[in-house]
Parts: sequence; C-alpha cells; structure tokens
Amino acid sequence: MIASLPTLTLQSGPDGTHAVLGGGWSAARLAEPAHWRRISASLADCMAASPACSWDLRPIGRLDHTGAQLLWNTWGHQWPAQLLLQPGQRVMLERVARYTTVAPSPPQMNLLAAFLKLGEAVWVVIDHARGLLRLLGQLLLDFGQLLRAPRRGPWRDVSGNLYHIGATALPITALVGFMIGIVLAYLMSRQLRQFGADTFIVNILGIALIRELGPMLAAILIAGRSGSAITAQIGVMRVTEELDAMRVMGIAKGYRLVLPRAIAIAIAMPLIAVWTTAASMLGGMLAADLVLGVTPAYFFATLPNAVSIGNMWLALGKSVVFGLLIALIACHYGLRVKPNTESLGQGTTASVVTSITLVLLFDALFAVMFKNVGL
Repeated sequence: MIASLPTLTLQSGPDGTHAVLGGGWSAARLAEPAHWRRISASLADCMAASPACSWDLRPIGRLDHTGAQLLWNTWGHQWPAQLLLQPGQRVMLERVARYTTVAPSPPQMNLLAAFLKLGEAVWVVIDHARGLLRLLGQLLLDFGQLLRAPRRGPWRDVSGNLYHIGATALPITALVGFMIGIVLAYLMSRQLRQFGADTFIVNILGIALIRELGPMLAAILIAGRSGSAITAQIGVMRVTEELDAMRVMGIAKGYRLVLPRAIAIAIAMPLIAVWTTAASMLGGMLAADLVLGVTPAYFFATLPNAVSIGNMWLALGKSVVFGLLIALIACHYGLRVKPNTESLGQGTTASVVTSITLVLLFDALFAVMFKNVGL
C-alpha cells in the first residue's frame, strides 16, 4: 500500500524542539512538485528556527533513498545530535551517507591561475602551429614526388575532389555573391546620391568586390562547406580505423589524402572567386540600375578604367593562398581526430572556425602588404 503524504511537525518540550516526521518519504511522493516544494520549505524553516533540534523519524511509513538523501542534505551531511529512528531507517541513512559526495568548490581565479591558463592556451596554439608546419613540409615533399613521377599521381582523387569542392559549390556561392552585390549597391547608393556622385558606384563596387569581397566570400563559403567536409571525411576514417589500415599497408597519408585535396582546392578557389565576383557584380549592376539609373552598359564601359587588372591578379593570388590554407587546416584537424564521435564533432567545428579566422587574418595581411597594387 502506498504511504500517505510526507509530513513534518515541530513540537516544543521541556528539553527543546522536536521535529517529528511522518507519512511516506519516498520517490513516489517527493517526485510530485507540490509535495517537494512543501517539504523542502518545511525542512528549511525547521533548520532556520532550531538548528539543534532533535529528529524523530520513527512515525515515517516509508523511507527510501530519495527521502534519506533529502534529510542528509538538510542536516548538512552530518548526523544530528539527537536522532530517533528505526533500525531499517538507520541502515538507509548510513548507506546514503557513505556514498554521498560533496561537489568540489570552483577554483579561485587569481593572477597565477590566469597566467597558467594563458600559458596552456599558448602551448595549444604552438602545438597546432607545429602540426600545420609539419603538414606543409610534407605537402611540399609530396608535391615534389608528384613532379618526379606525374603518371603515378592520385589524379582520380584530384578530379573527384575538384568536382565536389568546385562544381557543386557554384550555386551557393553565386547566390550569396549576388545578394551581397545587391546589398552593397543599395547601401552605397543612399550615400552617393547625397553628393551627386552616382557614377562612382562603379569604382566602389569594382574595388570592393573584385579586390576584397569576392575572394573573401568564396573562401569563407568554401571553409564552411568543403573544409568541414574534408575534416569530417578524414575524421571518419580515423573513427573507422581506415587510417590505421593505411599505415599498416604502407600507404602515405599525405600523398593520398592531403595532396589531392590541396591541389583540387588550390585550382578551384580562383575559379570560384571569379564566379562569386561576377555574381556580385551582376547583383550590384542590377541594384544600381534600379536605384540610381546607372545602366549595365555604363558599368561595362567604365569598369576597366575604374579597376585595373592588377586587382584581379591580386584576387586570384589571394584565392590560391586561401585555398591551400583551408585544405591544410581541414586535413590537420581531420588527422588529429580521436577514434570517437565527440572528437569528430569538435574537430570539424574547430576546423571551420580556424579556417575562417585565418582567412580574415591573411586577407588583412594581403591588404597591408599589397596596398599599392592596382590602386
């Protein structure tokens, strides 16, 4: 039979206050929110009114681990000075007391702890930098081997990756580029119209899209789309022990996994950058024609004089570097995945974040180093 509701009654006597418990102190009763809130409030009031009161548990009809844990937590993980209970109740409370652990207090963050945490982060960055440098060196050696024996190269893997990285990315890059071009044209038209400089939208759009935004947008999209896929592919090979099988068979991981992807993405990135830039310019021309009345014919006639060819060569060069950077980072994190699914997810996320961060960093370095090129 199910015991009645849990109760707690305070009784005052000549020798002090007595807390008399009754009813069912079990999970079946305490699991109900109303009963849990009522009993928790009663216990808190009891401890606040008389911390040294005596406890009488003998009227309790049923006491299980849930009720015993609640009482043990109320007592502050120590036995009260005066306690009346039945033998079975004592066994239950002793079992709870034996296996109850106190959560450790959070470490205090002081200057030394902050310095050590910073040092740990620095060492993690250094470890990843060493891994990337080692992977880059191995890529150069593998590329030299490919030049010595091109007929034995992994060209089928290169063509497959070129299709998956380049051809399948054209729709999304064109859509994003087209929308970015429209947004930029609309925003700039509101400012240029105030000064009567409507025609200068060709100069601003040309420099912004061809030199900077086109390659950078393409690199960010490829990092999020293809970089994560590369990391996941190699990571799954780690989880399924295919990388271990390749090592046992004497197959070089760098030559079969890293080199084809690096070559494919280095070829695809400049083409995708040009494609994204063209879609952005198309969106910008459409918005400029609708808002400012600048016709596409005027765009095509003015653009060669407004943007020199050096900007295009700079954009293509940056795209190749971005592609190699994305490939190296994606392969680096893929090869570092541990044989479990949690590490696979963490490696994929870290690959995308690191790739986008370094793409932005290298784009800023290119902007500073080649500030006089094409301007």
